[in-house]
Amino acid sequence: MYVPDSAWVQTRVQVRFGSRVRQLRLAAEMTQEDLAHRCGLFRTYMSRIETGAANPTLTMIHALASSLRVPVSSLFDDDSSPEAPKRKAAKTATPSPPTPRMARKARG
Repeated sequence: MYVPDSAWVQTRVQVRFGSRVRQLRLAAEMTQEDLAHRCGLFRTYMSRIETGAANPTLTMIHALASSLRVPVSSLFDDDSSPEAPKRKAAKTATPSPPTPRMARKARG
């Protein structure tokens, strides 16, 4: 059975979401005006999203992600990095320095 969250929890989710939108917008070097224009919104509504005062629809969440050029899931990441996660680079094997025993064997 679904039990609705308290108003405080719902507001907290909106604030975290808005903070993430702002973080990604700044990483993309966009103003609120730029992002609002790309999403077809007024700048004042964009401000309300970023401060957690607005509760955007799924359609708007998709528009935000598309305009920011990130996956929708990254809008919900609680990560402090502004960019979407990147693939880890493959580790290259670095030879370890020879031990004294190995050095003696090499000399012969």
